[in-house]
Amino acid sequence: MPIATPEKYAEMLDAAKAGAFAFPAINVSSSQTLNAALKGFADAGSDGIIQVSTGGAEYLSGPSVKNMVTGSLAFAAYAAEVAKHYDVQIALHTDHCPKDKLDGFVRPLLDISAERVARGEAPLFQSHMWDGSAVPLDENLQIAQELLAKARAAHIILEVEIGVVGGEEDGVEGGAGEQLYSTPEDALATVEALGIGENGRYMAALTFGNVHGVYKPGNVKLRPEILKTAQEAVVAKLGLAAGSKPFDLVFHGGSGSSPEEIGAAVDYGVIKMNVDTDTQYAFTRPVAGHMLANYDGVLKVDGEVGNKKVYDPRAWGKAAEAGMSARIVEACENLRSAGKKI
Repeated sequence: MPIATPEKYAEMLDAAKAGAFAFPAINVSSSQTLNAALKGFADAGSDGIIQVSTGGAEYLSGPSVKNMVTGSLAFAAYAAEVAKHYDVQIALHTDHCPKDKLDGFVRPLLDISAERVARGEAPLFQSHMWDGSAVPLDENLQIAQELLAKARAAHIILEVEIGVVGGEEDGVEGGAGEQLYSTPEDALATVEALGIGENGRYMAALTFGNVHGVYKPGNVKLRPEILKTAQEAVVAKLGLAAGSKPFDLVFHGGSGSSPEEIGAAVDYGVIKMNVDTDTQYAFTRPVAGHMLANYDGVLKVDGEVGNKKVYDPRAWGKAAEAGMSARIVEACENLRSAGKKI
């Protein structure tokens, strides 16, 4: 199928909220990881989201170019072509963009999509993330208002982060302690600044102890009930129907989370969960196994010539892609999106 239109993307998110499931949002940084993500979603029979971070976009542009917009344009063009051959809807997203990278990443991409929409074309991406977790909440929401207006005009959904995700991603260090837990007051401030859809659709990454990186189960103290409390605070403030979920929520930093914690977060309104660390390992582990098992073929040991069949990048690349695809199927099953497609 072609990349999801803005209307199809909205249908995907609406279906997730109504059906109490979430889409894995898979970070990629190459054509190989993109192909692995597409196959993983297709194998699971799940629509999905594929995304690039600032570092991933820079990497995609080439080691001597290092331009996030160039890498993003290349990613979107490649994805648009190869996705046509898969029977699932795929939305394209840009991940964490801090304040100091807005002018070199999200703002130019929004302008490019606005120009495309003005010509009657679809936007380049279906959603973008503004990560204001490192600035005061007032400033975070002020910038979010500006970006939401631009995103709405370009038929794009904005993602915001309200609170702080711990750990490290793309060289950005998160916080610790109570900073990792969004409050009902944070949720109400977000709605006051951005509305609940009337000013443009947005997804909110409210934090509930999330930490980026690699952690064994039990080492990250998640409190998914914070999401429930945030939804209820907005329902009460606006007089919405009991049980409503005004926020489209996003789950960051989920490595090491238990199935119960993931399930609770989805029940409370999470419709998108970022998956990066686990799929990086799932991609790399088969490569390591291939190299260790075929060391005398991938290396020209003792003056020999090696074995072209095993050092051909396609040999280990296929194994890497298969490993990553399998992990994406698992993510779809955990998030209940397997078998769900528009």
